[in-house]
Amino acid sequence: MLIPQPLSYAPAPGQRTLTPQTTVAAPAEIADLLRELLGPATGLPLADGGDDAELVFTLDGTADLGEEGYRLTVDGTGVRAVAGTLAGLRWAVQALRQLLPPQAYAATSVTGIAWTLPYAQIEDRPRYPWRGIMVDVGRWYQPVSWLRTVVDLLAMHRMNTLHLHLTEDQGWRFEVKRYPRLTEVGAWRRESPIGHENIKQADRTPHGGHYTQDELRELVAYAARRGVTVVPEIDLPGHTTAAIAAYPELGNNPGTQLATGTRWGIYDTVLNCDDATVQFMKNVLDELVDVFPSTLIHLGGDEVPPAEWSANPGAQARMKELGLTEPEDLLGWWISELAAHLREHGRRVVVWDELVGRGAPAEAVVMAWRHQDYVSAALAAGHDVVATPCEHVYLDYYESDAPGEPVSIGGLLPLEKVYAYQPEPDEPPAGDNRVLGVQGNLWGEYLPTVGRAAYNLLPRMSAVAEAGWGTRTELGDFRQRLDVMLARFDALGVAYRRPEPYPAAQ
Repeated sequence: MLIPQPLSYAPAPGQRTLTPQTTVAAPAEIADLLRELLGPATGLPLADGGDDAELVFTLDGTADLGEEGYRLTVDGTGVRAVAGTLAGLRWAVQALRQLLPPQAYAATSVTGIAWTLPYAQIEDRPRYPWRGIMVDVGRWYQPVSWLRTVVDLLAMHRMNTLHLHLTEDQGWRFEVKRYPRLTEVGAWRRESPIGHENIKQADRTPHGGHYTQDELRELVAYAARRGVTVVPEIDLPGHTTAAIAAYPELGNNPGTQLATGTRWGIYDTVLNCDDATVQFMKNVLDELVDVFPSTLIHLGGDEVPPAEWSANPGAQARMKELGLTEPEDLLGWWISELAAHLREHGRRVVVWDELVGRGAPAEAVVMAWRHQDYVSAALAAGHDVVATPCEHVYLDYYESDAPGEPVSIGGLLPLEKVYAYQPEPDEPPAGDNRVLGVQGNLWGEYLPTVGRAAYNLLPRMSAVAEAGWGTRTELGDFRQRLDVMLARFDALGVAYRRPEPYPAAQ
C-alpha cells in the first residue's frame, strides 16, 4: 500500500517484526534518519549492529538503479536495501516506513502495536528528477513548523523539491540584512481581503511575519536530511509592491510612497530599470544564495504589466539602449541581468512561462503554469521544463463543487483529475523532450491558516506524487492505497480533506 506505487513490488508470504533488539548497519546519515523517523513512534533504539545487523542499507556504486533508485528486500534473513546514492537509500527508508503500520508516523510513542513488515521485494526509481510542491508564504505568512510538516509530507511521498514562494505584493518574507526595511515594512500589511465574494472589503487586521536567515538555514538542513531540496523564489520584476513600499526608489514613480499590498490580483507596480535597482536585487540574491544551497534559484517573472515601463523615461531609455520595441521585452532583460549574476555563483535560474519568447536565458528552467500548451511551447523554445499547469496541479483550486466547501480561489480540480495528469506532451516524443518533472502549486490567497492550507494540499498531493514518480495504476487501486495514506496523515496529526467514497464496483 505504498504511495507512490513502486516500479516493481513483489509481495511474499510472511512478515518480520522489528523489536528493541533490532539493529542497523548503514551509512551514518541513513542510520540517523531511520532513528529520527521511526524512533518517536516505535521507541526502538535501532542500535548499530555491524555485520550481524537485521536492517542493512548499502551503497553500491555498481547498482544500476539511477540517481534516486533503490532495491528493498524484506524476508526471513532480514531487511536489505541497496542504492547507488544516498538519495536512493533515503527513499528506501521512506518505503520501509510505509510498510509499517500507519501509527509509525506518530510523533510520540505508540504502545500495543507490533511493528511488522510484510515480506516483499521492491525495485524502484522515479520517472522524473523534479517532483515538487510550491508553497506560497508571500500572501499569508505561515509558521516554520508548517514548512517542516510540508517537508515531511514531501519526503514520505518520495518527492524531492519544496519550492518556497517568499515574496509577493502582499508580503516580503526573506530577511535581507543589507536592506532591513524589506521585512520591517514589506513583511507587514495593514489589512487583508475578506473572503471571495467580498474581495473589496477588508478585515482591518494587520498581518505579517518573516523568516530569519537562521530559521531558513535550519529548514534547509532539516529538508536535506530527508532528501528534499528547498528552491527559493524572489518574484520580480512584478509582484514587488511590498519591496517598493519598503524602498520607494525601486519603483517607477519617485516620491510616491506605496503601502504593502492589501488586495489580491495583479498590480501594475513593477521594479524600475535603473542600474541601482538591478544592483539592489543582485545584493538581495547574494544573501539568498548564502542561505539556500540549491543549484536552482527561482526569479518569478510572471504577470508583469508594462504600463509603468511605458510611462517611465528611464525604462524608455533602457529600451532604446537595448534596441527593444516593446516594453514587455524589458522582462527578459531584467531576468537575464540577474541570471548572469547567479551564474557567477554557480546557480541556474527558474522562471515562469511568461519568459518564453521574451528573452529568457537559454539555460533557464521554465515552469509552465498557464495550461498544458505552455509545456509544449517552452520545450519548443529549447528550455528544460517543470510542468505545473493550472488546470491539472493548482491545489488552491476547489476540489469539489459540493455545497459547504471552504472558499478557494476558483476553478475545479478533483482528486481524480490530478491523478490522471500526464506531464509529458504527446509531441515531442517522450525520449526527446526535456520535461524535468511535475509540481503542485499551493497559492495562498484563500488559505490564511495552516489548517486551510493542509485541507487544499491533502490528499491531492498524493496524486501529484504518483504522477511525478511515473507509476500510476488504475484509479480504484490508487484509492485503496490512499485510504492507508489517510491513516498515516492521521498519525502524523495533519489535517486533510477526506475524499468522497470510491465505489467498490469501479
